[in-house]
Amino acid sequence: MIHLTIEDRDGNRQDIEIPEGINLSLMEVLKASEYDILATCGGMGICATCHVQVLEAPNSLPPVNDTELDMLDTLPEAGPDSRLSCQLRVNEDMEGAIFKIKGESN
Repeated sequence: MIHLTIEDRDGNRQDIEIPEGINLSLMEVLKASEYDILATCGGMGICATCHVQVLEAPNSLPPVNDTELDMLDTLPEAGPDSRLSCQLRVNEDMEGAIFKIKGESN
């Protein structure tokens, strides 16, 4: 199992477990875990409504691609620790990571 901690917009944290090899994006995991995340474009990386802040990432996350960077640049609250959850594939390297939901709510 892969263990992640998710912090919602109110600052409440919850640990979630994801089976290894599930091959889903963080956005898909958040939606399946019933987090209030808009994800308007459905994971195409073109709306930035699945914005998360990486509070802690014990192992390295995959690098930000140009499309993701372009979308993050449109967000006034984005910082160097911002990512689009649709662009992060959940894998064993994320073990112990903490993400804060930042994107728009439904």
